[in-house]
Amino acid sequence: MVNEQIAARGVKNPRVLDAMGTVPRHRFVPPALVSRAYDDSPMPIGHGQTISQPFIVAHMTEALDIQRLHTVLEIGTGSGYQAAVLGEFARTVYTIEIVPELARGAAATLKALGYSNVHVRAGDGYAGWPEHSPFDRIMLTAAPEEIPKPLIDQLAPGGRLLAPVGEQGAVQWLTIVEKTPQGITERRTLPVRFVPFTRSR
Repeated sequence: MVNEQIAARGVKNPRVLDAMGTVPRHRFVPPALVSRAYDDSPMPIGHGQTISQPFIVAHMTEALDIQRLHTVLEIGTGSGYQAAVLGEFARTVYTIEIVPELARGAAATLKALGYSNVHVRAGDGYAGWPEHSPFDRIMLTAAPEEIPKPLIDQLAPGGRLLAPVGEQGAVQWLTIVEKTPQGITERRTLPVRFVPFTRSR
């Protein structure tokens, strides 16, 4: 997976490649899909959600440029796979999942694998996790039509946020937001397709 699907497609950071080779992806997919866990494709994990393809996980992790002392917020835990990869880099990861069943499953898997630096909460990620802000890095793994302002507000000065942005059925773009002394900057990287960013009713 690492050599053929990730490194061959341009991910160069050796720490990212090591992390992708370390985290056991098969522990984060439904039992019926374990034999396909390392395929280069997204997979359903129930409740209308997916686990992203390995290349996208690696690309997003590389683009976020996480350092060892960083505190990271992830919106959209899913099965917990991306959170585990983030946990290989950051001091602390806070991750929010709107589907309670997925949040419980992810928390159990992450605990079983020893990711004591990853904390899972069930809830609406729109408002972020203000009691642990500001965050050095923020990653969204579901696509909003525009990035929620509370998340930008919780980004630390010099921080970076990465999100797929766009309407469902239209082209979405991975977008990097940075909080600089001059203000907020945005730039696009890859066209992507993610599940929609959902809110509690």
